[in-house]
Amino acid sequence: MSGSGKRIVILGATSAIAEATARLWAAERARFILVARDRDRLEAIASHLQAVGSPEVRTVALDCAKVDAEAELSAIVHSLGGVDVLLLAYGTLYDQRKIELDSAAALALIQTNFVSAAAWCLAAASILQEQRSGVLIVIGSVAGDRGRQSNYVYGACKGGLALLVEGIAHRLAPTGARAVVIKPGFVETPMTAAIARKGFLWAKPEVVASIIAKCAEQRSGPVAIYAPPFWRLIMIVIRNIPSSVFHRTKL
Repeated sequence: MSGSGKRIVILGATSAIAEATARLWAAERARFILVARDRDRLEAIASHLQAVGSPEVRTVALDCAKVDAEAELSAIVHSLGGVDVLLLAYGTLYDQRKIELDSAAALALIQTNFVSAAAWCLAAASILQEQRSGVLIVIGSVAGDRGRQSNYVYGACKGGLALLVEGIAHRLAPTGARAVVIKPGFVETPMTAAIARKGFLWAKPEVVASIIAKCAEQRSGPVAIYAPPFWRLIMIVIRNIPSSVFHRTKL
């Protein structure tokens, strides 16, 4: 895949990480279709990407969690003449304590973060398999590596999504297309604004964006990429703490 002229579809294009990544691609004259709920915010981002260097930015205002992913993505990709990168960046983060007391809210989170995301991933897999090229990049989370009392419903969604992407990557491997899950740790975004920021574990969206952009250029590599990379070591430790010890922690 060349560094310029990519055809890129971003689902959840108004997220901080997606916007930062799009700016990198726009500087390489990528062409975009941006998808998100907030039409005004989409148009503002589109204008900025064109100012940075993109020759074409189109927007689609819809709620990714409430539409027919297969039909929508087919139409989007057809209008772009194919796709080189599909970035799935949308999701929601609820307060774990609240959703433990509200099953409807828990199910809504699961619908958005896993069920609908899985539908878009499967739709993307079919398109990439037919093209025999391109890459699906899904923003997951280190929260999916082990169930923890602080965010286990959110973590279950991200863990399931990571496993789905791993299977899609296996499916696509013979075709030359790829699928990758990016696993950020703490990132300074509006979604995490309510969480106290504590030191070096927190990354800027631009740091994760550079990892995503680099991943899009590679022809091979790991299916799961931690962002920043030190999170791989942290999660190895967390995954291997014995339950007898782990259950005494407040993680």
